[in-house]
Amino acid sequence: MAHYRAVGRLPRQRHTQLRDDDGHLFREELMGEEGFSSDSSLLYRRGVPSAITDSTVWELADQSRTPNHPLKPRHLTLHDLETGTCPVEGRRLVLGNNDVRIGYVLTGTDPSPVYRNAIGDECVYVESGTGTVETVFGTVSYRAGDYVLVPRATDHRWVPAEPSRLYAIEANSHIHPPKRYLSRFGQLLEHAPYCERDLHGPEGLDELVASCRDLTDVEVLVKHRTSAGIVGTRMTYATHPFDVVGWDGCLYPYTFNIEDYMPITGKVHQPPPVHQVFEGWNFVICNFLPRKVDYHDLAIPVPYYHSNVDSDEVMFYVGGDYEARKGSGINIGSISLHPGGHAHGPQPSAIEASLGAEFFDESAVMVDTFAPLDLGEGGRAVEDPAYAWTWAGRGPGVGDDGGPAVFSNS
Repeated sequence: MAHYRAVGRLPRQRHTQLRDDDGHLFREELMGEEGFSSDSSLLYRRGVPSAITDSTVWELADQSRTPNHPLKPRHLTLHDLETGTCPVEGRRLVLGNNDVRIGYVLTGTDPSPVYRNAIGDECVYVESGTGTVETVFGTVSYRAGDYVLVPRATDHRWVPAEPSRLYAIEANSHIHPPKRYLSRFGQLLEHAPYCERDLHGPEGLDELVASCRDLTDVEVLVKHRTSAGIVGTRMTYATHPFDVVGWDGCLYPYTFNIEDYMPITGKVHQPPPVHQVFEGWNFVICNFLPRKVDYHDLAIPVPYYHSNVDSDEVMFYVGGDYEARKGSGINIGSISLHPGGHAHGPQPSAIEASLGAEFFDESAVMVDTFAPLDLGEGGRAVEDPAYAWTWAGRGPGVGDDGGPAVFSNS
């Protein structure tokens, strides 16, 4: 987004010489989107950013996908998913299509390798944990509730201070605030549920550069695309990628915490777009947060039944009270997948039970995709097979006295 920053050492004018105290000329690198016709940043480096000494295959974790066929809603229990501890290599694919992939990892406290996603931007939701992400632009700190936005092709590494649950949304595109929230010049407007003050960019550039200055032959894991699909390469660089002494522009990583999101409420139940926080090509990201609910005298606070005729809906439940869903298996750490072509909504008894409610205490991250989502190997490993039948209370393997149906507050 067009939110200009200038950090570190810069020449007075762009594309002119910048030298250190010994007369050494820094190398200028333009990092730009959409063929240099959109947002960009200028970086000034000590080393040569294209100087590699080796390139070998990085074998990615299983990227296979299985179609949601026969069609049915799904419940995935991510807290039951065993992952590696590396914030990058330990991710397991949960859901995905050709536009976006959702992965999950419970990290340890060891730093990840330096990593670059050359396919698209990443939006990583921090379910729990704290730490930092070191990048060529400086260091961003993260905490529970943060979205960590990392632009495509940004060299970075995760440094958890404690084990962290990371919900990684990997795009094939750029991820940005919804256009309806932005002025024609890129400023967040007054009706937007957050503003520039809520976005936290990188800091500590000088300290990061100093810590890496003498390191050579540094391995960088690069995720990229070929005609064969998504692959990985281990590239070895002559000098450390974190050698940027200054940069300016509108392209850089940042964090946004859901505590700073201002929910939009109404007299009657509001549709999912009012909860939107980001968007990418063929998908949107929303968050459902603790909020006052509808104030019409005859309002029904839980959602009406709805069919996602153009999209698949993925809800990741990250906080709050889900007593109304007891018996369905939905809990914190759950994912529900409600696919296009299938209506979903509240249990009939939940409608009556919600009448008169003034507040919902719930937190969830939603991804809506406009192309069907497949199940990744991680999603298949932790599926609750009884979920699809919870509205009826009976189905394959479920008796007539099955538990109450689930409802979604989306």
